Amino acid sequence: MPFDAMSDRSDEELLADYAAGRAEAARALTARLAPRVFAHATRMLGGDRAEAEDVTQEALLKLWRIAPDWRAGEAQVSTWLYRVTANLCIDRMRRRRSGPALDAIPEPEDDRPSALEGMQQHARAEALQTALSQLPDRQRQAVILRHIEGLSNPEIAGIMDIGPRAVESLTARGKRALEALLCGQREALGYQDDD
Repeated sequence: MPFDAMSDRSDEELLADYAAGRAEAARALTARLAPRVFAHATRMLGGDRAEAEDVTQEALLKLWRIAPDWRAGEAQVSTWLYRVTANLCIDRMRRRRSGPALDAIPEPEDDRPSALEGMQQHARAEALQTALSQLPDRQRQAVILRHIEGLSNPEIAGIMDIGPRAVESLTARGKRALEALLCGQREALGYQDDD
């Protein structure tokens, strides 16, 4: 049957012809229904023509898949197609609104320590300050300059007006004294796992 001769057939007849294997019936039904489906999808999707084209293709594919099971007289083909189009559009609009799935969104980077870590750091700093205050002045100064300020022994020697060997001696004695003062507090300061 030529394509022109199909223009006077109903949507249901064309769908039945397509289900029977007549490809020209599908072309005629597509030519008739696709512009209406596209216009409906475009309006529902706020003028997004690309999305409307996708919806039109998807809706027509659904129609071709159900063609063999179509029960004549239960619904009009165009009514069914409009409903499918509307549902496809609604699904797309929901996906737009909801955005990406929560699992797909990475957790924000937070460089700040947790509350527990912050409290532990504060307790460690206080314990260190208390222990440092118990050292003789020159040992305290040498340890602070070397291990807290990160200066080299020659720099410290210049600041303290002593030789580099004297700096080594002061920092070594200061470290041993700090270790003795702090070793009983290891567990309380959260160092039980840090060996």
